Amino acid sequence: MTDISAEDALEARQRNPRAAIEMARQVLRRTRSSGDLEEASVAERAIGLSLRELHDFAGARRHLRRSIQIAESIGSARLAALASISLAYVLSHFGRHRQALQLIDSALPELSGEDADHARMQRGVVAHYLCRYTDALRDYDHAIEAARRTGDALGEARARNNRGLVRAYCGGLRRADEDFSRAAELYASLGQELAVADVRWNAGISAQRAGDIPRALTMFSQADDEYRRLDVPRPQLLVNRLELLASVPLLDEARTTADRVIAEMRSSKLTHGLSESLFYRAQVALQENDLAGAASFAAEARGLFRREKRDVWEASARYLELRAAVLSGQRTRVLCTAIIKVADELESLGWRMSALEARVDAGQVALDMGDVRRAESQLAVAARSRQRGAASHRVHGWYAEALRRKLSGNVRGTASALRRGLSLLDEYRVSLGAAELRALSGAQGKALALEGLGLAVASGAASQVLSWAESWRAGALRMTPVSPPDDPRLEDAMGELRSVSGDLEAAVLAGRPSNALRQRLVRLEQRVRDLTRQASGGGVVHRPPSLSRLAGALGSSALVEFVQYDSALLAVVVVDGRASLHRLGEVEGAVREIRLLRFALHRLVTLPPDTPNRSVARASAAHAAKALGERLLAPLQRRIDGRSLVVVPTGALNGLPWAVLNRQVTVSPSATVWLRASSVAGGAGSSVLAAGPRLAAAPAEIEAISAHVPDNKVLVGAAATVSAVADAMDGARLAHVAAHGSFRVDNPLFSALELADGPLTVYDLERLHAPPSLVVLSACDTGQSAVRPGDELMGFTAALLGLGTRTLIAPVVPVPTDGTAPLMVDLHQRLASGMAPAEALAAVQRDDDLGYAAGVGFVCFGAG
Repeated sequence: MTDISAEDALEARQRNPRAAIEMARQVLRRTRSSGDLEEASVAERAIGLSLRELHDFAGARRHLRRSIQIAESIGSARLAALASISLAYVLSHFGRHRQALQLIDSALPELSGEDADHARMQRGVVAHYLCRYTDALRDYDHAIEAARRTGDALGEARARNNRGLVRAYCGGLRRADEDFSRAAELYASLGQELAVADVRWNAGISAQRAGDIPRALTMFSQADDEYRRLDVPRPQLLVNRLELLASVPLLDEARTTADRVIAEMRSSKLTHGLSESLFYRAQVALQENDLAGAASFAAEARGLFRREKRDVWEASARYLELRAAVLSGQRTRVLCTAIIKVADELESLGWRMSALEARVDAGQVALDMGDVRRAESQLAVAARSRQRGAASHRVHGWYAEALRRKLSGNVRGTASALRRGLSLLDEYRVSLGAAELRALSGAQGKALALEGLGLAVASGAASQVLSWAESWRAGALRMTPVSPPDDPRLEDAMGELRSVSGDLEAAVLAGRPSNALRQRLVRLEQRVRDLTRQASGGGVVHRPPSLSRLAGALGSSALVEFVQYDSALLAVVVVDGRASLHRLGEVEGAVREIRLLRFALHRLVTLPPDTPNRSVARASAAHAAKALGERLLAPLQRRIDGRSLVVVPTGALNGLPWAVLNRQVTVSPSATVWLRASSVAGGAGSSVLAAGPRLAAAPAEIEAISAHVPDNKVLVGAAATVSAVADAMDGARLAHVAAHGSFRVDNPLFSALELADGPLTVYDLERLHAPPSLVVLSACDTGQSAVRPGDELMGFTAALLGLGTRTLIAPVVPVPTDGTAPLMVDLHQRLASGMAPAEALAAVQRDDDLGYAAGVGFVCFGAG
């Protein structure tokens, strides 16, 4: 081992930084006896650069300064200059970019040849951090030409990787990918595994900038797997992931990630990462309408960016502060002028999307203040983006164009521009494969949809209100579903998740410590989410139906589509081919009554039978139900008469157990989804009847039901595993599962049915090739859905209807075990007699407390 040199350690740092540190320490031990201070200086630099790879920037700074001191003590200007160049990169991570540039500029005269070429590349890196992209590209171009001239493959790879990232930020995405591909090829030929992972991560950033979220996530995942294998931390790279999460938006995850990254960056005093983390945290707060928090985070970020001399980031943070003011209702000439100034600055610095958003805000503020000329000029500039660039740019450009047309009173042109924007957004969303990403990305269309809905409400035309409500509502369910990737890693993660869930439950029931299992479960859930999100999309987007087509499918039934506009609740009723618009008062009143009803029903289920408070709970439920009937249906009575109803709730009404209104009701996420479900033919396959564990009445329920369901497969006890139940459900005519159910508010796609070997989650259902035509879930809360912007639903209901299930019957509240089994047997008797599911569910409602609590909790979703 005595043959190891300091140069060997330097060369190994991007292959195995920990091994490189050990090599350099061996060299240092040898130099203590030999007195070779040149070798000692290089060894200290190797340790510093290896620690930099491990993101120990404080340690890196310490060793690089020691390298400089040793070099200066022996009068080696070259070695001191090389260590200074390396130190400059580290200083940038502490936000000291100007000092880093000064260090490089002072070192350059001492260097020549390849050393000088490397120094110029490092200068490009610092210029990149300062968003001086032209300067950075010039230095990278020089470094690449020099490396190719001298045959320096490692130097070329480093410069191409860096140049690719600058090109990604400047919009040259195709050329960026060319650089990444060549850099990865060169690094691989040199055995630089860690460097190859860094290239993959940068390629992920490029894909994200292009709007290719699945590819970005795939690149991030591959790089992260390699970092873990090499045991190399990359906390700074979490900032890039945070940017992606905020852009989708995956707000809950983005908030949690941002708070964790901010804490880590504060602890390690890494200003560069802290400022960007605060910036994205401000973006998340804006989207969550936490305006005070957004302004605070943005102001802190802006202060750090100013200190770092990162002008474009400072301008972007300033815009977030101003946007918080706009959303809070401020309207002043000073505010408008400030937004325009920031927009001009962002435009000049190359951040077109932020400039575009700022100009739209400026236009709206000017318009609200009556300054039409100023509004027109800002919106006209912003509208140019509708014809070019990434999908997000064009969508926002069409929104600006719509507002510009609205200024001139061109209502038809305004509506056309808004629809063009929503159509572009749909094209982007369908390119995403994961149902979660499709659902959550709908938030990007909020401004367009609400503007269109406002035009329709102002016109008073019920058909137009219905059309605009349908154009955004539950849009993810209008898209061809995509199966999760056929990935062994995903299979393994889901199997392990079921195993850990079982271990956790056993530990909790036995009173054993469970924190380690909970943490492991959280990591596995994140793994499943990450792998599922990598699915590429495709397929078609089903357009909302015309009023005449909808009316033809309804027959004698009535459609009631509830719409929230601002704080008002509206209803569009379609009967006999004619639509009418009804105003039902404030949304908050209905929300309050639903909350009281759900509380009363929960009390009715959980209170012991002989408790006097049960009668109070029953009376409270009846009172709330009556109030809801008077609010939601009584104003529509002349139109809906005694007809069966197809109800499309708005988000605020999604938790309502509709059976309390004493009507035959079919509930659907949208009229479009109802029409598609109605066109699904009844299944011709066999039926599966399954019972989960720890539910004493479930096996007897399944046995009783089996007498009324022909050609059935019964799975109870140990036979009712996740794989057995899922396999039997695939292509089945009917699936009935009696089990403990759980609805996950924090992560709806991990809502679950408890089976013999663990939870069957929404993710498991998404893997079905042909879902059952009719599904009955006799499990508490399994009909509940999380509601996201655009009335996008997440949970069992959305998963099954999205895959093509015709009808789902499931409870949206907890239901009593003892009262549910007889109800389910009665339901299947009626289904066997030929009743439609919605009709059968309405017929099995009971009046005794237990039967009432069980019956009204179930809702018929889909076609009915």
